[in-house]
Amino acid sequence: MSGILEGKRILITGVLMESSIAFHTAKLAQEQGAEIILTAFPRPTLTERIAKKLPHPVKVLELDVSNPEQLAGIADQVREYLPTLDGVVHSIGFAPQDALGGKFLDTPWESVATAMHVSAYSLKSLTTALLPLMQDGGSVVGLTFDAQFAWPQYDWMGPAKAALESTSRYLARYLGERDIRCNLISAGPLGSMAAKSIPGFGDLADTWNHRSPLKWDLTDPEPTARGVVALLSDWFPKTTGEIIHVDGGLHAIGA
Repeated sequence: MSGILEGKRILITGVLMESSIAFHTAKLAQEQGAEIILTAFPRPTLTERIAKKLPHPVKVLELDVSNPEQLAGIADQVREYLPTLDGVVHSIGFAPQDALGGKFLDTPWESVATAMHVSAYSLKSLTTALLPLMQDGGSVVGLTFDAQFAWPQYDWMGPAKAALESTSRYLARYLGERDIRCNLISAGPLGSMAAKSIPGFGDLADTWNHRSPLKWDLTDPEPTARGVVALLSDWFPKTTGEIIHVDGGLHAIGA
């Protein structure tokens, strides 16, 4: 029995640790039949080391999504290994430390701009850089953390994720005519490197212990990765501009 990504070619960003959502997405994508290629920044050698734990060997390309020159060349670099792409996974987010941890009122614009550029605008810039490889359509999937709410300590990453969610809807609007779908997975908290960079993350995550209808496991990225892989597949052929919650159901619960 073939996998749901059989014959597909997928570019995946954000593989930093074995515990990351992106790593588990890459692993599941290979298990489901996809050929994949990874991009990494700022330490491609770290990603190459982690990638050796995947089921099959994979090429890692350096890509800083805030660097216009690197974005301009990424399609040609990918083409050396994969002639086309059917999917792109955006698993990228960053905010300077002074934009997190309760400093919301004092964060300077320069730090807010960095958070917005890397965490939100990059969904557009990465996607458009790879459009030459997606002539036959495809699926773009990003990762968010529910931007409907003001979370403790999350600060300017909240508005950055809200911008990411809006960017995804506009990409869905403009790329639909090319048969390219753009959707997001809104994940519950996970003990990844990104989460650990947020001061007070443990207090935020503890909310899931009290309010999530389904038991939530901070150490298990696989449910989120399964959501990403499902959206990359042909099983959601007419779904775009959507945000699917993989958060144990907490988004639906009040007090």
